[in-house]
Amino acid sequence: MFAEARDLVRRESATVGAIADLVGNEAFTRVIDLLLATTGKVITAGSGTSGTVARRTAHLLSVCGTPALYLNPTDGLHGSLGAVAAGDVVIAFSKGGGTGELTEFASRAQQRGAKAIAVTCREESALVELADITVLIPAGDSDPGNAMAMGSTFAMSSWTDALSISLMSLRGYTWEEFLFTHPGGRVGEETEQILTGLTHRE
Repeated sequence: MFAEARDLVRRESATVGAIADLVGNEAFTRVIDLLLATTGKVITAGSGTSGTVARRTAHLLSVCGTPALYLNPTDGLHGSLGAVAAGDVVIAFSKGGGTGELTEFASRAQQRGAKAIAVTCREESALVELADITVLIPAGDSDPGNAMAMGSTFAMSSWTDALSISLMSLRGYTWEEFLFTHPGGRVGEETEQILTGLTHRE
């Protein structure tokens, strides 16, 4: 009864597993170098399901010591673009790379002096054409009908997880700093226990 759903999960797992081969490649290291060097803001953007990935990325970058914020590209074209300034970096997420609002937002951000990183599954697209750096995410056959963004969003999220934890290490951002900015929830309640566990592992 659930064979199709199980098969989808297996395909998604394979898609996510393939991301490990992208960690440390040329595009990955170029993004790392750019984010380490920037003196401006890191802004993530995306629409639909890609927007959810962008919001998650901004949160995890901030959690790991790289301050970031999410801007909805449609809102950006209604005035929020004014938050983008020279020296900023925009990370634009789009599976197909053809979302008009996102491409327009990224283009105008560049005109204001920002750099644009495209994270997409399609090599030939309007977003790729304008991007300063392109990160190609292999989606495999993990999106049902090649239309529902399921496995591809897991793959994008896995790539940004690797980016976030790599930046955390390269910045020397400590677990003490992480826990200071995360006093809420169970993590905050178990701060001392977490630090003790990390110390014992070192």
